[in-house]
Amino acid sequence: MRKVKLAVLAVVLSVTAAVSAQDIAEPFKVGTFEINGNPEVGIVLRDSIIIELDAANATLERSVSYPSIPVPANMLELIERYDYGVKRRLYEIVNHHVGNDTLGDDRPSYVHNVDDVRTLPPIMYPGKILNAAVNFYSHIDESGNEEERRESDRLRREERGVPYLFLKPSRGAVVGNGAEIVIPFGRNRTDWEVELGAVIGKTAKYTSANDAEAHIFGYMVTMDISDRGGRPPGGARFTSDWFVGKGHDSFAPQGPWIVPKEFYGNPMEILRQSLSVGGEQMQEATAGDMIHSLWELVEYASSIITLHPGDVINNGTSGGTGMGTAVRGAQRFLQPGETVSATIDGIGTITLPVVGEEKPKGLTGAELPPVDSYRDPL
Repeated sequence: MRKVKLAVLAVVLSVTAAVSAQDIAEPFKVGTFEINGNPEVGIVLRDSIIIELDAANATLERSVSYPSIPVPANMLELIERYDYGVKRRLYEIVNHHVGNDTLGDDRPSYVHNVDDVRTLPPIMYPGKILNAAVNFYSHIDESGNEEERRESDRLRREERGVPYLFLKPSRGAVVGNGAEIVIPFGRNRTDWEVELGAVIGKTAKYTSANDAEAHIFGYMVTMDISDRGGRPPGGARFTSDWFVGKGHDSFAPQGPWIVPKEFYGNPMEILRQSLSVGGEQMQEATAGDMIHSLWELVEYASSIITLHPGDVINNGTSGGTGMGTAVRGAQRFLQPGETVSATIDGIGTITLPVVGEEKPKGLTGAELPPVDSYRDPL
């Protein structure tokens, strides 16, 4: 029995080595797209071409050179099985189509231009989304004066402490590129934050920061849209409400796709994230501004709860948010009709229009009230 187990292990290791050593014709990304009315996992080439995974795999398997493998039904399954046969097949599909020049005008019906299909959230839907709060030095005390900001920065550098993570809702909050950011009725202090989304690829529990990168599948662009209106007075005497601030529908844009980590590099060395509203740049930062590294966020998070494939950890945002006055001298929040674009170099851009929500009907008064009913207008 021991010899059998060792033989199986040898096969697994040899397959893994073959995949890692295999040359890839060109790097790719993976995403989820609406094709013929259905969500389909696709391979993204050159940020402009989508190859339907299911159909491309079926074509490949018509050749005796390629063994039959079950195709992942969705992105979560792809992530879970990436290092167990799926990665090798994705490499084979890319090499086949690039090598045989099937991406031009004379292409199969399952190859699409990205503009011809609807881009959905890459993961439908993450089991949990963990966001790092105030994890960039430039985001500390953005509403204070220059002297207060310098002092807050000094204190934080001397006393880093542990990260602060909060949970963001998944289904309902998560939307893809091109979807609408909906400002809830009566909530007039809607803010923007661009963040790097790290997608967990392997289960992590008490995972050291030194080993954290091995548990990452890949990276995507995310936004943490925030309601700065706060709770109305009265009732339970809580000073903050993270559900109100972070939990509305459409407040967790993700996409446009995921870059497997082998095609991105070390985010703590190359990260550059930026955001614009209506073409005006509001945020720009690199990893050098981060207080806790992405790897430290993984260690901290996994010391509290087990991280599973498809979970997302967002690295936090930098200065330049709407509530801050350090960059523009005054607060400035999203308005219906505007467009928000978030970019991370080497990954891509997500662009979403902003719309206002109609006044709901038939409620009893237990709903979240308009901000102006309990706070002075801006």
